[in-house]
Amino acid sequence: MLKHIHDADRHLARLVVIFLFCFSGAALADQHVVRFAYAGKTDTAAYNGVKLGLAEANLQGKFLGYSFAIDAYSPAQAGKLDPTKYVAILSTLDSNGLRALAARINGVAILNLTDKDDALRKECITDMFHIIPSHAMERDAVMQWQKKHPDSRVRATAWDPRFVKYAGRDLNKRYRAKYNKKMDELAWAGWAGARMVADVIVRGTPAEPAQVLDFLKTKLAFDGQKGLDMSFRVTGQLRQPLLLVENGKLLNAEAPVRGVVDPDDYDSLGIAGCSK
Repeated sequence: MLKHIHDADRHLARLVVIFLFCFSGAALADQHVVRFAYAGKTDTAAYNGVKLGLAEANLQGKFLGYSFAIDAYSPAQAGKLDPTKYVAILSTLDSNGLRALAARINGVAILNLTDKDDALRKECITDMFHIIPSHAMERDAVMQWQKKHPDSRVRATAWDPRFVKYAGRDLNKRYRAKYNKKMDELAWAGWAGARMVADVIVRGTPAEPAQVLDFLKTKLAFDGQKGLDMSFRVTGQLRQPLLLVENGKLLNAEAPVRGVVDPDDYDSLGIAGCSK
């Protein structure tokens, strides 16, 4: 009798394995491939961040019927990029390259991962989003800190490999494990840009450029391992706290600087409006 029970258990276990194998195979066969374009150099921390972000998105997306892929275009090839193939474009082009890209592309989100040019924000280029903080944001963060600490020589950054709050420690570990390098702010921006768009789709927004674009402009609430729901200004700049580093040491403080401005006033950093 006991032997028959064990045989039945083993048979049931085999059926479960076969079912799961068939189910997973069918799920993979039904995957909807969502394609991103990347414009810029690929030997960069930002592109590494993008790849990490999409790898993580694929772990989540495969159970929901999505597979995320990316096609890379060098700066010289960016002019040949066909925007109709992609749900969004991630870019490490310089400001002139970004302007040229935006001039011929309509209705597809362009995410600037690395260029800090203030003028790009003032121009409020249609459908362009800036993940990396601008120079003006960095300056304002430093000025706020120095109002409380006048002798401090501090710099502001979007990310630091020593940041541990809000699961930042885990993100830094994942990047280090994948690339054997420390995650800097450019790597973070690449990761954040990729995860941001993928999360919009995984959470139910149709994988269509116009739908994604509208969500980024009007409904985004992206954590980015910074402990708040970040969104975009009318300038296209991502509202976000900046970390402060002094003499190579990450300070236990962030900007906006409490006691100088409202710590929740992220528009106190950088350019809040358009020049036109």
